[in-house]
Amino acid sequence: MSYVLKYFLFVWLTAVIIFAIAAPIPAVGDMGERARILYFHVPAAWVSTVAFIMALFYGAMYIKKRDIIYDHKASSSAALGLMFAVLATITGAIWARFEWGAFWNWDPRQTSIFVLILIYGAYFALRSAVESEEQRAKLSSVYSILAGITVPFFIFVFPRIVESLHPDPIVNSSGKVKMNTNMLLIFLSSLAGFTGIYAWMMNLRVRIAKLKLREGN
Repeated sequence: MSYVLKYFLFVWLTAVIIFAIAAPIPAVGDMGERARILYFHVPAAWVSTVAFIMALFYGAMYIKKRDIIYDHKASSSAALGLMFAVLATITGAIWARFEWGAFWNWDPRQTSIFVLILIYGAYFALRSAVESEEQRAKLSSVYSILAGITVPFFIFVFPRIVESLHPDPIVNSSGKVKMNTNMLLIFLSSLAGFTGIYAWMMNLRVRIAKLKLREGN
């Protein structure tokens, strides 16, 4: 099944990339062709948020069940969340270079995701510093819960309570999507593809963790 999903995602995302680059794009504020970055930047940020929240969930499940597989799931999800957060930061910086004249401006949204990267970087520093598997799982689970609680604040709250240069071309003040049908279709397809990549990579990492656990027993 994972092989089918892998090839399906390859075809799906290849099509998304082709349409994202080649399809005509409507005027989105004054962004022009630069609006194409939305097809990649927003899905990456979305997946990083989902992955961090899932790490919180699996951390809580470990506290409840004391099953080491939940620790592996939490660390795997946190690792993927960190990867997609870095991807979102890079794509955002590329856009900022053309829109604001510099890759980094310490805009609230740039700052908030940078703080999250530091938080989850510290999570893996903690894991590498503890040798005992059980102790590492306990400390990591508590950390992932505390870190996960901060995610909604840094992603959704902080950038909106501080004045920001960051545009809001997708959703306006009334909460309605401001895309034409073609752009919305490509955007949602990219969102689905990125989410699928996360699910596939998560499944792969967990399977590897289970094999290592069986070999260790």
